Amino acid sequence: MSQALQWGAESLWQRLEPLLPGLSVEVVARSVSTNSALLERARVRAEPPTDELVQVRRSIESGAFGRRAADVQPCLLVAEHQTGGRGRLGRTWQASIGASLTFSLSLPMNPADWSGLSLAVGVAIADALDPAGARVGLKWPNDLWLMDPAPTPGAPPGRKLGGILIETVTAGPVRLAVIGIGLNITPQPLEDLSSGYACLQELDPDVTAPSALAQVAEPLVRALKGFERQGFAPFAARYAARDLLRGRTVTTTQANVPNGVAAGISPTGALLVRDENELHEVSSGEVSVRLARDDGGTGDSR
Repeated sequence: MSQALQWGAESLWQRLEPLLPGLSVEVVARSVSTNSALLERARVRAEPPTDELVQVRRSIESGAFGRRAADVQPCLLVAEHQTGGRGRLGRTWQASIGASLTFSLSLPMNPADWSGLSLAVGVAIADALDPAGARVGLKWPNDLWLMDPAPTPGAPPGRKLGGILIETVTAGPVRLAVIGIGLNITPQPLEDLSSGYACLQELDPDVTAPSALAQVAEPLVRALKGFERQGFAPFAARYAARDLLRGRTVTTTQANVPNGVAAGISPTGALLVRDENELHEVSSGEVSVRLARDDGGTGDSR
């Protein structure tokens, strides 16, 4: 099945390299985790740094496009099968060949404020997949959901479509951001998924993992460049339009905010939760957030 996938890596590189000079685009058949692979490359980069092009293990279609020995250059790494993908807070991301799109983009970044980056990435991916804004919602801080047109009473408003994992590493004078994206492409018989399962073929029956990558890659790069220049502010209104938590009862693991009603996000991308007494800010990394079902039970939506 993997040999049948045509990724168009060179065409993608031609589109993206003007935006990210020095970019390489690589497709591999299998990886434990594309995020981990790129982080490790940055940690063991060649010393002293060199701009010499080097040969790396060939991708499915061709050699890597522009891979440099000093692994702090931008890289888009796609794995057809990711065997140990990681989500937020150490959770496992389940993926299978052809049924999922799993890739990571690494690039040096130096924003004035990193706050809200995962939200900005979510906006870019959601807008690329659902320009009309009717079906893809964003669940703070890093999940994409497919919203059900007519949800079952007492059930969450949709199911998880994809996730975002952002990690950074210092490599010499450079801070490298690694943005991992996982998107469900086709139906899969997965079990024990607390937030349900949705796939892109519910939006577009003809979508494939390569076509989804071509759809989201350039908007993602442009969003990251925009975030580096201007921060989260230009993305705030677009996030608010897709915010599936706003107005819903949530529970958190933050000691002073055990539960409340989600009231949108702050200018820096923190989740706002209102309890009986006041409005609280819940920041990424401190909490897991759960949607409460309307029937009084709690549906884990992580």
